[in-house]
Amino acid sequence: MGWLDFITNIINRVPIERVLIPRPDHTKALGEFAATMTPPVAQNKALPEQKTSAATTTQEPEAAPKQESVATACVPCALGHFSTSTGLLNEAVRFKKEGITSNEILDRIGKTLEELNALERVDLTPEKIRSTPDWERDIAEEALQQSRGLRHRLEAIKTVDELEQAAADTEGYYRRLNRKWWKRRFAKTGKAEEPEMTLDEAKQLAAEEAAKEVESRWQSQEKK
Repeated sequence: MGWLDFITNIINRVPIERVLIPRPDHTKALGEFAATMTPPVAQNKALPEQKTSAATTTQEPEAAPKQESVATACVPCALGHFSTSTGLLNEAVRFKKEGITSNEILDRIGKTLEELNALERVDLTPEKIRSTPDWERDIAEEALQQSRGLRHRLEAIKTVDELEQAAADTEGYYRRLNRKWWKRRFAKTGKAEEPEMTLDEAKQLAAEEAAKEVESRWQSQEKK
């Protein structure tokens, strides 16, 4: 093989691109890139220690729930209710000639029932009677029973004679209740002091409580 054939054989083995297109020189680019890089600086500064101090919270002891004061049974209020009931029933008897179905009689019976309902549901509730002083507790219990009895009689009334008897019994009990309570009060206090509530004030209070009760029942009926 001559030299010409040897050179020709080498040329045939080398791709034409490597002969015609020179290989890119990356040396310069690598040098510029290395110059831009800076070695990382070791962070020798230690992070400040965080003091974990447990926050001491002083919890104040919970105050004991205050007990709600329970009002005592209002025996003077009972006097006011029975006084009003006595007056209403006596007025109803005046119209006895019109018969038991007279509007005047029926309206006064209805108002008397309002008085008794207010007495039983507001002034002489079991809770209030239990908190009443011993010297008047039996009076309050007796007034409650008398009120219930009269209410049942009026709810089942059928004749004018029954109305007259109910009016007479109510007036008699009111008189006994009034005397009994005042004598017991004077004996307890040792002297005849001015009452905490006058009869007119008791009547006014009883009327207001009865009005509230009627309004409440009226609203409940409208919602149905």
